[in-house]
Amino acid sequence: MRTITSAGGNVETVSVRRTESADAPQINSLISPATVSVFGRVNVIHLLEKANLAVSLNNATGEVLAHAAFLDYPLGDMVDQASWEPLMHDHFKAEKCTPLNTLFLHLFVAQPIYSVGSAKEIIRTVFHAITELEYIYLVTPNKVRIEPALLEIFEPMARVSNSKVQCLAFVCQRHNYCPRLYVRKARIEDHDDLTHICSEQTKALTGSYGPYFLAELIEAQDEGNHAAVCESEGLAVGFISVSGDINLKLLNECFELGPFNGLYKPCSEDQPEPVEDPPEEGSQSVGESKPGHPLEHTEKSPVENEGMADVPCEISESQISGDGQGPRDCTETANAFCVQLFVIDKKFEMRSMDFLPNIFKLFPDRDFCVITVPKLAPEFPLLQSFLRVVPRHTSSMPQELYIFHRSGLLKTFQVRVAVSADRPSICAMVEKLLLHESLLNDLDVFYQARRDPDGTPLQAFVAQVQDQVVGVIITRNEEDIDSIRANYDIENFIYFSHHRYEEHAQLGHFALSPVFQHYAKHFLKEALRLAHKSCLYYPVYPVCHSQKNSCAHYLTSVLSAMVPVRPRRQIVYPLEDLGINAPSKQITKDQVPYALNHINRKLTMEPKVTINARIVVVGASDTGLAFLEVLAFCPHLRFNNMTLISMHGFPGSYVEEHMSFLSTSHSYSERDHARLSLRSWVNVVTGEMTGIDRAAKHVLLSGGRKVPYDHLLLCTGQQYQVPCPSGVDINQPTTNGELPVQPGRRYTGKVPSNLFTLNDHRDCVEVLRWLEENLPDLNGDVVVYGHSLDAYTCVEALLSMRIPGSCIHLVRPPSEGSCFDGPAVGKAVGKALEKSRVHVHHGCLLAQMNDGRDPEPLTSVSFTTAGDPLLLRCSVFLNLSSKGVDYSAFKAINDACLVYDGHLVIDSTFHTNDSSIRAAGPLTKFARRYHADQWSHSHFSSREVGQELAGALLPLFDPTLEPATNPPADLDRLTPMYQQAKVQGGKLPGRYNYLHVTKPPLQLPATGPSTGQPQGREILTGRTETGNYFLLRLNQYDVVETLTCLSQKPIPVSNFLCLYGKHQLLLNRLCSRYDEGLVHDLYSYFRENWCLAIYHDRFTDFEQEMRQIMESTKVKDNNSVVESIPHFIQRLMNKTLDDSEDPMLILKKAFAESGGLATLKTSTLNFLRYNTNHLTMYAQPGVL
Repeated sequence: MRTITSAGGNVETVSVRRTESADAPQINSLISPATVSVFGRVNVIHLLEKANLAVSLNNATGEVLAHAAFLDYPLGDMVDQASWEPLMHDHFKAEKCTPLNTLFLHLFVAQPIYSVGSAKEIIRTVFHAITELEYIYLVTPNKVRIEPALLEIFEPMARVSNSKVQCLAFVCQRHNYCPRLYVRKARIEDHDDLTHICSEQTKALTGSYGPYFLAELIEAQDEGNHAAVCESEGLAVGFISVSGDINLKLLNECFELGPFNGLYKPCSEDQPEPVEDPPEEGSQSVGESKPGHPLEHTEKSPVENEGMADVPCEISESQISGDGQGPRDCTETANAFCVQLFVIDKKFEMRSMDFLPNIFKLFPDRDFCVITVPKLAPEFPLLQSFLRVVPRHTSSMPQELYIFHRSGLLKTFQVRVAVSADRPSICAMVEKLLLHESLLNDLDVFYQARRDPDGTPLQAFVAQVQDQVVGVIITRNEEDIDSIRANYDIENFIYFSHHRYEEHAQLGHFALSPVFQHYAKHFLKEALRLAHKSCLYYPVYPVCHSQKNSCAHYLTSVLSAMVPVRPRRQIVYPLEDLGINAPSKQITKDQVPYALNHINRKLTMEPKVTINARIVVVGASDTGLAFLEVLAFCPHLRFNNMTLISMHGFPGSYVEEHMSFLSTSHSYSERDHARLSLRSWVNVVTGEMTGIDRAAKHVLLSGGRKVPYDHLLLCTGQQYQVPCPSGVDINQPTTNGELPVQPGRRYTGKVPSNLFTLNDHRDCVEVLRWLEENLPDLNGDVVVYGHSLDAYTCVEALLSMRIPGSCIHLVRPPSEGSCFDGPAVGKAVGKALEKSRVHVHHGCLLAQMNDGRDPEPLTSVSFTTAGDPLLLRCSVFLNLSSKGVDYSAFKAINDACLVYDGHLVIDSTFHTNDSSIRAAGPLTKFARRYHADQWSHSHFSSREVGQELAGALLPLFDPTLEPATNPPADLDRLTPMYQQAKVQGGKLPGRYNYLHVTKPPLQLPATGPSTGQPQGREILTGRTETGNYFLLRLNQYDVVETLTCLSQKPIPVSNFLCLYGKHQLLLNRLCSRYDEGLVHDLYSYFRENWCLAIYHDRFTDFEQEMRQIMESTKVKDNNSVVESIPHFIQRLMNKTLDDSEDPMLILKKAFAESGGLATLKTSTLNFLRYNTNHLTMYAQPGVL
């Protein structure tokens, strides 16, 4: 918070923030005729969409006092945006302005009394936020008088003698508002100035090395150790200590330094000739600086090429071959120095880069500066220009490594259109990239025709520094923008109506030397400007599809600069019924799924918060994946160290989706995994957790590997366990009732090779391959052991493989109840099994395998029952009998002394008894103090639980999340509430498609005798025999709570999931229509045109908007008393209104007279109009 003073002397507390679209009305109100005369007529929303940087100055109440918008090209149409540099260089004395260090003011408005103070505060903030910015220009084609507030900060530009350009040009320079800091050698007398800065930032060092460690660092300076301070107005405000003594062997063991030659000097035969540094006027090294002498001769001439060697243009990213162990055949000479200590006053931290030119001068023979920082430390501004080095998977170092090459100080980073003469340099730069051939092929197509073979325009740009090519971008026009808009939530980032179709482009290839990776966003910004584009998209295809797009370094070079875009849920359209009213084929066509990443002009100067904390998730369950999804799709956060530990790697790697042995929760399909591409953001470690070392904070995996963590999330869930035979000899007749009760017995013997326990896709693929290989030679039967829904889907998968039903035995252990909703579904499935001649055995417990002999291979199994024992010949045994916590996970949890009470015990914020370890999902239970055993996570939607888990962790990292003010004192005693439905589905015997959606089945204790309240009703159409069974259950409030479908046709699952929680009135008065006999088939009913809007992914937001309109509308009663609708309804219910009419008629009349009905209609039409690409079947005013 800062203060400004009005013209009348009033002091106002203000803050500067990035402008949001919601600020547009207030900004419009500040536009005056004088503003129009300078900047022309302005469409504020359009300007905010296209501005590279837009900031607003607000007072304490949130009122906008001033606003400014900046773009990377001049105002008006006097010059093309791609070629403004000649205008400035040829007509004005602005030789040093470049696209890297220049912005142009396109709008400034302010409340008149605060205009001068507001303008100065905004300009100061902009210079402070953008370290490369040196000049802000105001160039207007209108020859008018500039308002006084702008004249206070802008000065007229000198023209060249022969200039005839008709415009006004003014400049504002950095040194007037945020000057570069003066850097000099540290002296012992600086200690007192630095003490107050270090006291807060280096408490750990003080505890380790004593209170005088800073003075000792200053005194210990020699040829290999140096210390420097930066000054502001004669006061030391920052300190840095650097050393040439660096343990490169350790760094190479812990980090992937192969692309940088292990930070050693390159071999002499590979070392290019150095490029001479251009002479600098008035620059001094730290060791030679003198008190009172500024670093630069004049602050109007910023340092551009100080202490530079040649540009290492051939360094690419980690896709370059090599193991990073440094040179082999030449002397190992260090080529790096390290920062030992760095502190700076927070007011000047954005000027941290001012240190670097000087400390590089202290080590003229070394090219890299390295810093290691704790993983839990927030990334400070200096590191934003450094390159984070990827840790090796074997590294346990609790620190992150950042490096900076001296060539990164060059300010001559220039972007231009690629020419044919660049090809050799580009080829040399990308020759070791995995997809370099595709890049070069597209580059050749650009050189030859500027278009793809299908006619799509191509554009190519290169980045060069000192005439060396260091980067390349190839884009093509995005011809499928309607499909992107329909399938991805891109409108979270842009307003489509303000971007022309030709302004959208797809990023085909991106390669940039890591030395200049801190210019990646600038590179993309310049490509947008030169290509006359405003939006850029980068698709990432799944591993099972070929991808010709290439990016260096596991995509991080470009993905770190872009934002991931969430895929949208799609309506399943009845295309045959819709006919000509169906949406366009661009929307309904079936295309290869991909993940979408995006950047636009607004985002090119939007920083991200980097989080290096090691977040480790154990278990690729729906809960764990939902947690990772939330974190990965935070657009303003970048998590560098998210790790998933899974037995079989990342899910979604298999394409046999048509062959499913297991039921599904419909949380994540193969298509969902492809459209999310979480593997782009998450490190996947394949292995089984065998231990947790809480003291050392690492997870021990099978094979001995250790995975360190700062935050550990246990989401292993429950799995089917290998059944443990009771050991009873069936030759001695024994029934189940005579067996001793032995709960929790675990099988510890050898697992036969033909006994498969199915828990995930990988297990199913193994079974599928085994059956395909051994199907002709099966000598026995296929035994499916289990009573869950998975057992039935497994039998159907076997039948679909054309295994005779007579060879399949479904053996059901004793169980209470059915896995189906209602007896009708169970009966239908039973008849289908009987028709297929599948043998079904009920109430069976496994007694022996191979009559108690060696179970390898398994040839027979015996079971005890309530009557006679059962003996079956067995070729393959598919186990789906009982779920439990995996023993290895239990042992790891128990050995780590985490509280385990049948399940892992957590509190309401998912914490275990270790603050660094959280858990969620069926693995867990709430502590007994909550008295909430029935609220186990296993009863709820796993995806919702995972999202809530992420919501509990995000406040630790997200600075935009403010803690709740005055939370209730006993909030930690309340268990969280979950709203989403529990979903099950699958393909059942008889080729039935099954879907069951229900409210979480909580067994709440009875609270007393029945109150006689209505318990809801059922709506049923169709029959199981005809394959069109559809059951809806409504609660006492006529809201859908349960939905059960059994159909021999495909079920539009994503559509029907939207019906959960909807009131029957919203479903076109379903109850009254059903009672009148108008609804004969719910499948057909919910396929009608009126219903499709309910399936739209934004319909929930529309409902919320309707609710807000209703609640905010004021109505009058007969006595002209004005009140809100909720209060009015309450009075109607309490019969305190003097009116004998029907309450519903009274409410309708009052609402219509209030004007709320008209507002509702307008909002409804706006919803249909805005989403007309999906909802083409609805008529709109002006269309008919």
